Amino acid sequence: MNLAEFCLRRKTTTTVLAVVLFLAGLSSYFGMSRLEDPEFTIKDALVITPYPGAAPKEVEQEVTDEIEIAIQQLSQLDEMQSRSERGLSTVTVSIEDKYNAKTLPQVWDELRRKVNDAQGNLPPGAGPSIVIDDYGAVYGVYFVLYGDEFSYAELKQQADFLRRELLLVDDVARIEIHGNRPEAIYIEPIRDRLAQFDMAPEEFLNKLRQQNLVLDTGRARIGTEFIALDPTGEINSVEDFEELPFSHNQKKFYLRDFAKVHRAYVDPPSDIVRYNSSNAIALGISTVAGGNVVTMGEALDKRLAELKSDLPIGMEIGIISHQATSVTLAIDNFITSLLQALAIVIAVLLLFMGLRSGLLIGIILVLTIMGSFVFLKPMGVALERISLGALIIALGMLVDNAIVIVDGILVELKRGRSAFDGAVATVKQSAIPLLGATLIAIFAFAAIGTSDNAAGEFCSSLFRVIGVSLFLSWVTAVTVTPLLAVLMLKPPKEKSDGAKRAEPFNNRFYRIYKSLLRQCIRFRWVSVTLVIALFATSLWGFGFVKQAFFPPSTRAQYMVDIWLPQGTHIKSTRDEISKVEGWLQERQGVGNVTSLVGRGGLRFLLTYKPELPNSSYAQLLVDVEDASRIEEHIQATEDYIAETLPDAVGYGIKYELGPGGKGKIQARFLGDDPEVLRSLASQAEQIMHDHPNAKAIRTDWRQRVKLLRPELVEERANLMGIEKKELSEAIRQAYEGATVGVYREGDLLLPIIVRASDEERQEITQLENIQIWSPVARKRVPITQVISGVELVFEDEILMRLDRKPVISIFADPEEGTASALFKELQPQIEAIPLPEGYELLWYGEYKNSKDANEGLGKGIPMFALLMVLTTIALFNSLRQPLIIWLCVPLALIGVSAGLLITDQPFTFMALLGFISLSGMLLKNAIVMMDELNTQLSTGKEKLQAIVDSAASRLMPVAMAAATTILGMIPLFFDDFFAAMAVTIVFGLMFATVLTLVVLPVIYTIIFRIKPKEG
Repeated sequence: MNLAEFCLRRKTTTTVLAVVLFLAGLSSYFGMSRLEDPEFTIKDALVITPYPGAAPKEVEQEVTDEIEIAIQQLSQLDEMQSRSERGLSTVTVSIEDKYNAKTLPQVWDELRRKVNDAQGNLPPGAGPSIVIDDYGAVYGVYFVLYGDEFSYAELKQQADFLRRELLLVDDVARIEIHGNRPEAIYIEPIRDRLAQFDMAPEEFLNKLRQQNLVLDTGRARIGTEFIALDPTGEINSVEDFEELPFSHNQKKFYLRDFAKVHRAYVDPPSDIVRYNSSNAIALGISTVAGGNVVTMGEALDKRLAELKSDLPIGMEIGIISHQATSVTLAIDNFITSLLQALAIVIAVLLLFMGLRSGLLIGIILVLTIMGSFVFLKPMGVALERISLGALIIALGMLVDNAIVIVDGILVELKRGRSAFDGAVATVKQSAIPLLGATLIAIFAFAAIGTSDNAAGEFCSSLFRVIGVSLFLSWVTAVTVTPLLAVLMLKPPKEKSDGAKRAEPFNNRFYRIYKSLLRQCIRFRWVSVTLVIALFATSLWGFGFVKQAFFPPSTRAQYMVDIWLPQGTHIKSTRDEISKVEGWLQERQGVGNVTSLVGRGGLRFLLTYKPELPNSSYAQLLVDVEDASRIEEHIQATEDYIAETLPDAVGYGIKYELGPGGKGKIQARFLGDDPEVLRSLASQAEQIMHDHPNAKAIRTDWRQRVKLLRPELVEERANLMGIEKKELSEAIRQAYEGATVGVYREGDLLLPIIVRASDEERQEITQLENIQIWSPVARKRVPITQVISGVELVFEDEILMRLDRKPVISIFADPEEGTASALFKELQPQIEAIPLPEGYELLWYGEYKNSKDANEGLGKGIPMFALLMVLTTIALFNSLRQPLIIWLCVPLALIGVSAGLLITDQPFTFMALLGFISLSGMLLKNAIVMMDELNTQLSTGKEKLQAIVDSAASRLMPVAMAAATTILGMIPLFFDDFFAAMAVTIVFGLMFATVLTLVVLPVIYTIIFRIKPKEG
């Protein structure tokens, strides 16, 4: 008893199980997580170590090197990049692809231990190191608080209020605030007055440090009680600071007598956020692991609407990015595309197979889709771009098995058998070949499921969705389909004259096909030569196909990166980009403009990589009304920046629809000498500048910056008891200021900063007026007594290393077209630059990302290709028949090349996946035809007649399977992400199916040496 007979004899059980599967699938669908794009793990962490006052070279040698030595001991390490700048070391740690979200926490724990062990090797004043392992956290809801009438303190107060309230919303994990300008207590000694008191700096500074310290006064037993003691004397206001008493040389005076005390914002700010030219504070909200970003977003919107009335009048909320809205829109669009594809497939079935057959297969298709959700939900698959696209891709394939079964039953009915017997016989004959063909189709997609790099992880749901749905389509084809066929299909009516039933494959259409096939077999070498010529032409034509990695997003927002000369003050950067802000706000079609000055924003998209802090950097996030006009807006923005900010490098960037990043072309030179590296980089930059299609050209070392170096005369300094430490502290206090303590105000901790007055800090010419304490003279003396002058030098402010070796990177992007085309033109010129011994050139950017993705995919291809071959051999217990089947697979390239060239689509990573999966579709069709051929031969027919008859009998199932797949993918032609993949599959399948219906029988006659006369 086969599966069909079992289900037919237990109709009630089968029907109930089918209904339960459908309802469970419906429930699972509504319970699945929703995302705009699939998640992938950012396998990077940052190790940040401060070293105040140290020059970049000192940071590199004394801090970065020690941290790198410790990190290098990690066995899981893939790559290590470091950035050393004045006073700060940042090491980016990249872990090998084989580690995933479940195993990474253990890796980060080990990283922390290694970094902690290295702390003892750091120089005095350096550290402690901070390990940031949530670098890849995504803040799906990203908004600002802004209002021209409000100070930063008022904005921060309301931001804290919103954070406190919104953390209570379901599925909210954390809320980060940035763009805030913290306040400080500034104490600005008046130089002339301070000199009158002859008070040593330590005496003055220690007094300030002692204030507001939290000290344990202990407890006292009083009777039966044990009571805490807490004396008064805390400073509770700026006025209290002014009344701080001092005594020196038996004189009593107050802080107000020789210093100005005031409360102000920390200057300079570390970063600045602006929204439509107004000062703002940004808040980013992330979702808990496994949470539903849509339901969280909706709950946040509801709560924000309730809290808005509590905000001061005039304070507004501006949305930078709202993933829930984007997800809902993206899911709705994809569901629409899925329904369109479903309607197209069912319409094709109804048109070519008749009402009953088409309706039957349509029911099976819907049941298979809904049943797939039952298994996909516990597998952690969310509804997102890839998974829904995979369903659309699978639609045509999901009906293949049912079409073969229904077509077989219809043939049996035409031959006079009952529906029951016809169903049992068809399933008995086809179940195993269909299972093998289904497994082969699944194996064709499996390589992407085992790829562990970012691109593989990004696309992994493609395999899971197609694998589950295809296997379930086989299950429903051999169980539910026979049951519905018995209930719905009717045998053809007997002719009234009792004439013999017509041969099922003897109408005009089949006669034309058989005649064509016989002619191709008769002139088989001509046929094969023609096919080989077409294949060779397609190989040649493929060389003209554009190459790309992932396509850009259609998000109605674009980024503008602006780099002013290195060393630009952050306030100057703000003032310069305000010109661009104003211009953008007046431009038609532009909505809100968010400015991030001094650093990138929070990671509000998984594919967005925030820029590390740099005062000369700014980024604008520009909303547009029409996403199709983004290229036009970008070009206009770049032209305006070039005209208005001639010293800046400014360029627009589209968001990516997959792993990648800014700087699609990246050339990296490695070597020991910074001068040589800069020379090599300069040559590469010039080559890029000379190319008319290259833009956004820059290096990560940036320009050298000015450095003022007061030259200490040690002999004079020693006579006065002054050392370099005292000189540095005096200069720091005179300009940037020195933090000497903390003022506690509620839950705020405000730094107490001693610095010179505004007038004394305005110009560097005031340097000679700085007073420095001489322990020998017991008074302040002019700094000119211990320095001989001030030297102006230039230094590298940023030093980069890759795996502990100095590296300089040169970036570029294409003005138009693909990065691959630009890379092909730049690569030979840059590689022609002569490299000194010990220096090397590495290519990163899209080239490396694509190479890594293809290598990750390639690791799994041999294993699954072997499984496909072995499955084919097992199905036929033969070598020649599988050889014939596999010879048909390369024919897909004929259609692929033609399709990509006709539609002008690039061959992307998704197109590569489509090409690989296409092999499974073709093999499935070829197996169905070969199985029928074996069945025909087993009846004793002449070989040539059996070949022609089997091809005719499989013509409709193969053509229908191809047609449903091809037409079902039409909606994906209009999706930027899947367009190249859809073109690859549609054109490849279309050409290959036509050729397979002819070429496979022709090759069979050649391999088995069947001559035309035998027919």
